[in-house]
Amino acid sequence: MSIAITGATGALGRLVLQDLAARRPNQTVLALARSPEKLTEAGIEARRFDYSDPATLAPALAGVSTLLLISSSEVGQREAQHRAVIAAAEAAGVGHIVYTSLLHADRSALSLAAEHLATEAALRDSGLPHTILRNGWYTENYMASVPPALAHGAFIGSAGEGRISSAARQDYAEAAAVVLTESGHQGQIYELAGDEAYTLADLAAELSRQSGRSIPYIDMPEADYAGALTGAGLPAAMAEAFASYDAKAAEGALFDDGRALSRLIGRPTTPLSASVAEALRQAA
Repeated sequence: MSIAITGATGALGRLVLQDLAARRPNQTVLALARSPEKLTEAGIEARRFDYSDPATLAPALAGVSTLLLISSSEVGQREAQHRAVIAAAEAAGVGHIVYTSLLHADRSALSLAAEHLATEAALRDSGLPHTILRNGWYTENYMASVPPALAHGAFIGSAGEGRISSAARQDYAEAAAVVLTESGHQGQIYELAGDEAYTLADLAAELSRQSGRSIPYIDMPEADYAGALTGAGLPAAMAEAFASYDAKAAEGALFDDGRALSRLIGRPTTPLSASVAEALRQAA
């Protein structure tokens, strides 16, 4: 019997594969991806698995006992895609689904929440044993803004004084690997977030400290921030979405102090300072 990872060519999927290889070197792990040829890691079987092509789903799940369903990246299509995966898992006899949802999806003000809640409901309706990993914000979401902040001498956003309990993608990957390989997690919903909450002003201060430059945080109205992102080359819909996430962060949508993530992985979550250091290394 085997573990299968959907979205295995994505940033989170690859990290889960790496963690599973280190944690259980003799475990059979299947990598499911739209373009399985992109996976060249030794000892991993890759199968074509396209959320938007239901005919590929059930055959790829043959022999799978535990499935990590990493949420689709196609906002607006997720609910239908996830329902197709759940139906295929039922048909293939999968025994346990682990799903990456959204932090506090049942009360989140983020526009992303609706599709995650619909997927959680579909899992309940299916009757399949499942575990919900309600992942908080990835620190990498903000680290992508480090190069432009360095280039322009300011870190911009619309999060105000909102505290953000983000964690590194690696932290969430380890949590998924733990749930996939240990017993006692079926039926659980985990609200996962970083141990350390910070404001974007705190982030800018840390960036300033490590870079040796003055990089202030400039808080902007949501519409102005969306306009700045559009001016930087983002499609308008994406810019508006990102600005709205910041605006909701100002209201507490990205905060959690439960520390469930660090308990699951058995160590503190990656500190902001380490993520900033890595972002600066990559920007050098």
